[in-house]
Amino acid sequence: MTKISPVDRQREHQANERTFLAWLRTSIALMGFGFALTRFSLFLRQFQVATTHQAATHRSIFNSENLGLSLVIFGIVVIVLAAWHYNRVFWQIERGDYRPNRTMVWITTAAVIVLGLLSLPVLLWREVTPNPSVSPSQLPKDGQSF
Repeated sequence: MTKISPVDRQREHQANERTFLAWLRTSIALMGFGFALTRFSLFLRQFQVATTHQAATHRSIFNSENLGLSLVIFGIVVIVLAAWHYNRVFWQIERGDYRPNRTMVWITTAAVIVLGLLSLPVLLWREVTPNPSVSPSQLPKDGQSF
């Protein structure tokens, strides 16, 4: 165990706290975005019912509600991991045997990539609903526009 000066030890602890707070902000952003996404999907479903006067269509597994819920759950997991990491680094600083570990960075990166890839079907898949106010005879023929 090496002896470090009180000023250096204080700086290391403050850096550890700043890192924890950055992870905390990241998790709050993930949860906030997930919550907003879930609520916006509810709005879109209600808007569809109001404009088409039809019941909402079946929901697949790739929908914005599930994506939003996944983001909220992942945000909670990030908070738990950040607190665990903060405590581990705190004791490593106290013992003087700190070893950097990038596992949490890689786990978070992989999870955000997976959630981003899962959001692609939500973004690209559009359900075409017929407009009840337009009859098939009013639709444009090939080469014509409205």
